[in-house]
Amino acid sequence: MNNSRFARTVGWLAVPCLVAAGLLAWYVTREPVSHLENNQLAVADLDPALVARGEYVARLSDCVACHSVPGGAPFAGGLEMATPLGAIHATNITPDPETGIGRYSLTDFDRAVRHGVAPGSRRLYPAMPYPSYAKLSDDDVRALYAFFMKGVAPVKQANIASAIPWPLNMRWPIALWNGVFVDAEPYAPKTSQDDLWNRGAYLVQGAGHCGSCHTPRGLAFNEKALDESGTPFLAGALLDGWYAPSLRDDHNTGLGRWSEPEIVQFLKTGRNRHAVVYGSMTEAFNNSTQFMSDEDLAAIARYLKSLPGDRQRDGEQWQYAEGSAAALLDKPGAHTYVTRCASCHGLDGKGQSEWMPPLAGATSALAKESASAINITLNGSQRVVAAGVPDAYRMPAFREQLSDQQIAEVLSFVRGTWGNHGSTVDAQAVSKLREHTDPASSSPIILHMR
Repeated sequence: MNNSRFARTVGWLAVPCLVAAGLLAWYVTREPVSHLENNQLAVADLDPALVARGEYVARLSDCVACHSVPGGAPFAGGLEMATPLGAIHATNITPDPETGIGRYSLTDFDRAVRHGVAPGSRRLYPAMPYPSYAKLSDDDVRALYAFFMKGVAPVKQANIASAIPWPLNMRWPIALWNGVFVDAEPYAPKTSQDDLWNRGAYLVQGAGHCGSCHTPRGLAFNEKALDESGTPFLAGALLDGWYAPSLRDDHNTGLGRWSEPEIVQFLKTGRNRHAVVYGSMTEAFNNSTQFMSDEDLAAIARYLKSLPGDRQRDGEQWQYAEGSAAALLDKPGAHTYVTRCASCHGLDGKGQSEWMPPLAGATSALAKESASAINITLNGSQRVVAAGVPDAYRMPAFREQLSDQQIAEVLSFVRGTWGNHGSTVDAQAVSKLREHTDPASSSPIILHMR
């Protein structure tokens, strides 16, 4: 009797479990609905004007930064990207039919770019910034497809398998992650804002995918906010040994002291009176922002300056405090600064015009995170190429010249002088980054368009 009742109970429980398992299997293997499902483009008939438009969208989206390597063919893939689970490599997105995307239909392309799903329902890792690209318009996706099919040379280069071990490399859970953390709808203009603001919001949130680096992430490696409705959006984040600073109106660690024209100048020329591009931003400048139209740069500046700062997070407002490093030689790190740094950055920390950035008031000297300051001191800066001209001045690498303790002391000196109030730097933090980073390449990835 008891055995019979137990069997019936198990049978009734098995039904909802099987239904749930079936629904789960359907959800994680389904192909998302594409807005372009019934609007295909014949590759042979693609309009040259549409290809040219797609070339500009590719610039806005900085596709080359991840899908190319120095010395390699554009968009042929191979770039290694570290993740908490293991290394993955960017794929070949040239129109080669065997190793690239040459057999993709417009729908296939749309699903991959805006939904993170390749043909065959294969889920892409969110290192591909489809949570941002989901906001691209249908017109921009069509143009992007046209460019990759007709404006990019096919390259036969096999993709490199990821180094993520089983079972962490199973991709079906990404579908559940997407369901929780991704808004799959294109950008919808805010009627309460003007056209310039909305264009800037579209570029920052979508094509520019600025949040991928500048927004802090949660425990599930999700961006904590995807637009201005969330206060963490663009509030600064630690990523791959760099601290991507706040892009909000924060006085110390963001754009609070920058005017809209200064933001435009930085994105167009790679420098202004506050800073020079370095770290991961160098690749974004070299291949993306400097090629944007003046109107689009103005739109980005307008949108970013509309994002309020957070005084509680940002801390007490920085004010310059007069002082010469030569008069402070009794402090640890001061002698190293005078002999190694002052010729470029000045004894007063103010730098030299727009060519040598100031360290007084620099974000890297005010942020709680010291990763950027350590990384660039250890490894130097990548070459900045503005308007086709390589820069004449680069931050040198001090990896071989200075010990961990010396770097910690000189950075602590910088972060505690001229009104800077960043935390001190520990030699162990320097040692850790020394082990996990490499000197900056003198051969940056530069995409030459037609």
